[in-house]
Amino acid sequence: MTIRTTLLRPLYRLYEDRLARGLDSSRLPRHIGVILDGHRRFVRESGLVDYAAGYRMGMDRFVDFLHWCDNFDIPAVTGWLLSKENLQRPTDELRPYFDVLVELFEQLPQTAGHRGWTIRFIGSLDLLPADVVEAAKRCQESTSAGERRLTIALAYGGRQEIVDAVRDLVTGLGKEGLSPEEMALEIDADAIAANLYTTDVPDPDLVIRTSGESRLSGFLLWQSAYSEFSFVDVFWPAFRRVDFLRALRDFTRRERRYGL
Repeated sequence: MTIRTTLLRPLYRLYEDRLARGLDSSRLPRHIGVILDGHRRFVRESGLVDYAAGYRMGMDRFVDFLHWCDNFDIPAVTGWLLSKENLQRPTDELRPYFDVLVELFEQLPQTAGHRGWTIRFIGSLDLLPADVVEAAKRCQESTSAGERRLTIALAYGGRQEIVDAVRDLVTGLGKEGLSPEEMALEIDADAIAANLYTTDVPDPDLVIRTSGESRLSGFLLWQSAYSEFSFVDVFWPAFRRVDFLRALRDFTRRERRYGL
């Protein structure tokens, strides 16, 4: 930590407190989606010894993020920790990340579960290593009674979610003995939405993406149709509470029209 950072820290705390006090609690989002982007670039630019160090910092920051949301009584969070496309990366980048994910999933029942978060995993988990799947399963089973909802997207792709939803819908209609013509009449937006991975949580009000990328890359593709977006320049491991507060401030100032 530099001397400049040390000197500025009290000023940042004052600024954060001012931002927090200025938020209109009645306009805060009820569901926040967050894309944890920029781990590898953070590692390269920070000169860290390996990817695992950056990944671990990122997962520690994710736990911090949950605490920040908890402080504002945000009832639902969906975090995109791994995309389906990410699985195409080299093994020397993926294996350290898988190890850190296992550590996170072992930690979350203690750090999130006791604060009232029910944790659920979505995505193509069958594509992941067995140790990651088992850790996720244990984590989910250990946190099933809280009122707040934490959804963790792993090996997730928005297009795949819609494909799976349509498949499940058509399969269900087929079991009812409907003809193709009758099935076509039953397929509409509400029917597809009822078969998405996230039917048990409302659509996200706010989606935050770090690392300076101004796109969703398929994150909650269906559910984010009327979401507000906050694209933050910093890499995820460097995401600060002040960045979170600014995103909340900007959200509360927007006039949401929902296409009207």
